[in-house]
Amino acid sequence: MKSNIMRILILISVISLTISQAIAADKPNIVIFLVDDMGLMDTSVPFITDGKGNPVRQPLNNWYHTPAMERLAEKGIRFSNFYSHTVCSPTRISIMTGKNAVRHHTTNWINPLENNKGKWGPPDWNWEGLTADDLTLPSVLKKAGYHTIHIGKAHFGAEETEGAEPLNLGFDVNVAGHAWGSPGSYYAEKGYGAEFDGNRKRRAVPDLEKYHNTGTFLTEALTIEAKAEVDKAFKKDTPFYLYMSHYAVHAPFDTDFRFIERYENSDKNDRAKAFATLIEGMDKSLGDLMDHFENLGIAENTLIFFLGDNGSDAPLGEADDIASSAPLRGKKGSKWEGGTRVPFIAAWGKDDPQNPFQKKFPVKAGAVQEQIGICFDLFPTVLEIAEATIPHNYVVDGQSLKKMISGKADKKRENIYLSHYPHWHRSNMFTTYREENWKIIYHYFPEEENLNTHYFLFDLEKDPTESNNLSGQMPEKVKSMMQKMVNELEATRALYPVKDGKEVKPRMPKS
Repeated sequence: MKSNIMRILILISVISLTISQAIAADKPNIVIFLVDDMGLMDTSVPFITDGKGNPVRQPLNNWYHTPAMERLAEKGIRFSNFYSHTVCSPTRISIMTGKNAVRHHTTNWINPLENNKGKWGPPDWNWEGLTADDLTLPSVLKKAGYHTIHIGKAHFGAEETEGAEPLNLGFDVNVAGHAWGSPGSYYAEKGYGAEFDGNRKRRAVPDLEKYHNTGTFLTEALTIEAKAEVDKAFKKDTPFYLYMSHYAVHAPFDTDFRFIERYENSDKNDRAKAFATLIEGMDKSLGDLMDHFENLGIAENTLIFFLGDNGSDAPLGEADDIASSAPLRGKKGSKWEGGTRVPFIAAWGKDDPQNPFQKKFPVKAGAVQEQIGICFDLFPTVLEIAEATIPHNYVVDGQSLKKMISGKADKKRENIYLSHYPHWHRSNMFTTYREENWKIIYHYFPEEENLNTHYFLFDLEKDPTESNNLSGQMPEKVKSMMQKMVNELEATRALYPVKDGKEVKPRMPKS
């Protein structure tokens, strides 16, 4: 009797697998190429426009060298107003869940060892990250027949939690992902951190022992591993979801000596030169993967999404300066545009107008989209491409990018962005709200930053550098924007700073 039951169960399993494979055979490959700490200006591809869809080169575009990004932009569409969160873990979990960080409550970077809420930060923010019970993008894609591959940085959960291991979150394969968000070292001779002591040793990148002492830079080792995993999916004739998540260009700023010659004679500091080599090494990885897809004959069936996880951390100037993100103000961790606007490109690996996947999901080559896009929009976008479904009661904050990627304006889209950071870091305890070209910044404790007001109001169309605070001149606009901000915070169940045992919510301006 038991043997008959076992045979039936095996038969059901085989039938289910066969059906899943048959469904999956009619699906494109999907790649999310995520770069750590890469801001809008850390590239030779211009993303800033003249307001009419024409990209305008900036001085930093002439400093960086990213030919593969240029190639990808020629094949696809780039967004001039694409947002991630101000630090890494919130963005990564938003991509995984389709939710704004305000809602999923991982509002700061995850310290793998402790609750790093900071001074007056909400004590019950989700510092431990994702769990195996959470619905995630790879888990949904896996059920839809995809082979799900995680390469590189994870940073989805603290040490000794389920979220620390990507295999618990829907990935079939995990190479190099663990609880830590920065590598101990980029150098194979240092065991990618294993040769150090203390926390730097704990940050050692796992699963790459075969590369130790081979001279293989970390970015290159991850690229080799990604190509090998793609090959396995190709041999099985299975569509894949590749989450290519580089540790680059996060600190430590170890020089990638393959590219240093280009920058040696510059008058910039040595750390800035090292950062530029990390950018170029990341770009080589992108180009190598694109070449690999073409060599396998799958480029026309492979849709690539390229983005950064927060604003630039280039060692050029401080957080509030116009330097590392020039002409934008600020950098990683800040409330300014340079802290949250990131490069975003969507492109098919090879343009083929007759390809059935490309007919269903067209991408306008060489175009620039000026509507607002956000990192958690990737969740519904990818699910639409994969024709994968989620429970009807699952809340998604993201909106599909399908129409915008085709080069058209999406008139049904809400062009708003809410960024909530109730923690102390580089620019402290703020909420920002953007609607169309208007942006308001609310400071919870302005006196701690030597500010004389809670409110900063900017017209980004006329003032992209956020230099002219209009809050004193336009009180009614401040009030209107604040009301919308508060409504969004409440609708997404925001957590607020806690001081003296009391929750501190935004104050509406006095009439």
